[in-house]
Amino acid sequence: MKKTLYAGVLGLTALGLAACSGGGDQDADSKENETIKVGASATPHAEILEQVKDDLADEGYDLEVEVFDDYVLPDQALADGDLDANFFQHKPYLDNFNKENDTDLVAADQVHYEPLGLYPGKTDTVDDVKNGAEIAIPNDATNGARALLLLQEAGLIKLKDDSDTTTATTKDIEENPKNIKITELDASQIARTVQDVDLAVINGNYAVEAGFDVQDDALEIEDKDSKAAQTYANIIAVRKGDEDEPAIKALEKALHSDKAKEFMEDEYKGAVIPLS
Repeated sequence: MKKTLYAGVLGLTALGLAACSGGGDQDADSKENETIKVGASATPHAEILEQVKDDLADEGYDLEVEVFDDYVLPDQALADGDLDANFFQHKPYLDNFNKENDTDLVAADQVHYEPLGLYPGKTDTVDDVKNGAEIAIPNDATNGARALLLLQEAGLIKLKDDSDTTTATTKDIEENPKNIKITELDASQIARTVQDVDLAVINGNYAVEAGFDVQDDALEIEDKDSKAAQTYANIIAVRKGDEDEPAIKALEKALHSDKAKEFMEDEYKGAVIPLS
């Protein structure tokens, strides 16, 4: 964690007056704050973090938020030591990142859940899906498996009974009665290309960022009481060994405050569900 000392104009003036008068104590209000640098996606994570900056300042911590627009760089930056924590992902994604990149990042806390949704593009409803329709899903391993489960819930495909629900791929599709073409794209790009496909499975944060109303626009949505709500809860990630750092504990406390919970509920209206 970095240490940053802040001095205002009044503080400098007071020091100057003390020097002119032959000495004196340093301004009693001047104090050293610890800076916490957290990487986050723009919506909703960075927006949520902005809501708790004052609360953390009251605890003696200055929160610096670095915004990322993809799902790879925030973990790379954390592993490299450029961040103290990040807040954008769920644990299955983190576990897969560790496996593929030989990193040792861990989940410090679960904060909220973002239901994955199936949204209309060129086709308006699930019932209108025609033979050979194209559906876009995230191309990363964990969100891709999650998307396939949602398509199964919608009755569009059927996965093999023995497929792993956290790692399923298109190879696990056992039945595809409408010969749906599944196009795998970077999760951050899908909302921008939804009009080019019949339907699209979009992560909650990117859906909100693109202006979708999850409750009104999604044709299918993961149930908030489902196993997925816990499996895919969004986490605060840190380097192994930093889980119990006082600054991280302060960050967790702030993100679980009534203020943070009310902001998530009021601002995102079901697209972001705070966890206790």
